[in-house]
Amino acid sequence: MTFQLSFSDISLLLATTAIILLITSELLSPYYGKINIQINKKRLKNAALATSTLFLATVIIRIIAIITAG
Repeated sequence: MTFQLSFSDISLLLATTAIILLITSELLSPYYGKINIQINKKRLKNAALATSTLFLATVIIRIIAIITAG
């Protein structure tokens, strides 16, 4: 039994991942408070921006599909 991802599922997955990464990158900000976690903040922020961009691309694709179908 396999679970097939639809385009909507991928879009939702990208949205939740982007939100989690953006929140995490802001919580690890040096201005938020003292932390002892050794995570490359620049890479985390770049990953968050990349997933956000991919999510926005899926939204644009869906909007174009709706416009061309109607």
